[in-house]
Amino acid sequence: MVLTLKIDSMSELAELQRLAAQADKPVYIANADEKIRVDARSFLGLFALDYSKPVKVITDSLYAVRMLEIRQRRLDAATVAAR
Repeated sequence: MVLTLKIDSMSELAELQRLAAQADKPVYIANADEKIRVDARSFLGLFALDYSKPVKVITDSLYAVRMLEIRQRRLDAATVAAR
């Protein structure tokens, strides 16, 4: 499964790295054209990507997908509440 995310802070990046470490299957992060793909568990590898643009999260882990969906719902709810 491929999910597109916008990472806006180091804390969000660290949260994604922790989630990947807990996942039951590999989690990869790639740039939009997928020329660069890194293991999301590798904190050093994560610095190879440009986060000024959305990135793709690639995984077969249902746990990781579910946790990312929950994260997105929280962000959406916070955005609506701020209006």
